[in-house]
Amino acid sequence: MKILGGVLAALALVVLVLPMLIPLPPLEDTQPAAELAEADSRFVNVNGIQVHYKEAGQGQPVVILLHGFGASVFSWREVLAPLGEGARVIAYDRPAFGLTQRPMPGEWSGESPYSLTAQVSLLTGLMDALGVEKAVLVGNSAGGTVAMQTALSAPQRVAGLVLVDAAVYSEGSRFGRLGPLLNSPQLNRWGPVFARSIAGEPGDVFIRSAWHDPSLLTPEILEGYRKPLRAENWDRALWELTKANGPHGLAGRLSELSLPVLVVTGDDDQIIPTADSLRLAEEIPGAGLAVFPACGHVPQEECPQAFLEAVQPFVDSLRSQ
Repeated sequence: MKILGGVLAALALVVLVLPMLIPLPPLEDTQPAAELAEADSRFVNVNGIQVHYKEAGQGQPVVILLHGFGASVFSWREVLAPLGEGARVIAYDRPAFGLTQRPMPGEWSGESPYSLTAQVSLLTGLMDALGVEKAVLVGNSAGGTVAMQTALSAPQRVAGLVLVDAAVYSEGSRFGRLGPLLNSPQLNRWGPVFARSIAGEPGDVFIRSAWHDPSLLTPEILEGYRKPLRAENWDRALWELTKANGPHGLAGRLSELSLPVLVVTGDDDQIIPTADSLRLAEEIPGAGLAVFPACGHVPQEECPQAFLEAVQPFVDSLRSQ
């Protein structure tokens, strides 16, 4: 027993100490996010964070587009301008993604800027900064989570919701539940290195799984997804988001929604099961539903025409809201 105890103590020492001694591989070929901006990119300071956004159209209603995990404003490239023909449309990069500034540990006090609550505050702050009193929120996947939480937390700011394959029944990252372990010195040091896997084949597999027909993914589209992964500190920001991404409890609050809601989904969503969106439309009082055939998790990209035919009339109906 003494020998076994000694072996276990030695193993524990290795697990605790070795990760702190091995040199970290550097994150190479990165640059300031602003240097990756495009001609139509815009930036605005919100709650001390430089938020990257793009805009089309003018007038009422105002539509704000919220992308999902691993995406950016690039995800809305097919529908931003068409939606802007009849509304003012704003697409922005959520914290940890795209070209929005990535706060680093030590640069904030209190709650993480990557938490759901902070993301709601950032969205309403963005609305304030851009002179938007009320908006229709269109949220894809995890962007749908932020949109719904905003409608519950600040209902006076939301005219309607379009929930696009929204992550409502999936209770945040399973890693976020590990809490203290994720905040251990060892994982805090190596977590960003683990997060870098999204820049390789695992990330490409995830993107392909979001499409019903992956053959439609051109090299240009894949590059559009990879481009933000050249921004400084993207790996650390993704790790901070992982730590902050815990249970949100939205599935138990659907009856509280008393605004117009449209649920849309592809019929072959392999990330947020199509059945979840069908259930969501049933459980939200008065919600509409549109299901797109031969379409996956990102219908605004894979099936943009069907997406527009469903979403534009909904937005038009809220013109006086």
